[in-house]
Amino acid sequence: MSAPQRTIRVVAAVLERDGRYLITQRRASAVLPLMWEFPGGRVEAGETDQQALKRELTHRLGVEIDVGKLISFVSHPYEHYVVDLFLYECTLVTELLETRAVNAYKWALSQEFDQYPFTPADEASMNKLLGVN
Repeated sequence: MSAPQRTIRVVAAVLERDGRYLITQRRASAVLPLMWEFPGGRVEAGETDQQALKRELTHRLGVEIDVGKLISFVSHPYEHYVVDLFLYECTLVTELLETRAVNAYKWALSQEFDQYPFTPADEASMNKLLGVN
């Protein structure tokens, strides 16, 4: 019997502007390099989802956000761990985005998502959000 896989709690922001959604591209040195995802990251011990989201978006994009309601949850098994991904509806408090800890960012229409290789967990949550199977 193998040991149970560790579970990593990850939060991501769904930021929408004029029908477009903010997506970010992981850095070349990251796990799942250069794949696209909703911006966010890992929840650290002792942190709430909201605190983690605010910290991660400041770290990655240099922006402040307000965190709204939880809109989606998906659990996705990878080879060595499981990612529990919680998507929150968020709004930008500051407008100027910087590529601090991401390779790139883009405002994309949901019908354009298939042009971007998303991480498996993000793709599963996106499909759930958009009602795609």
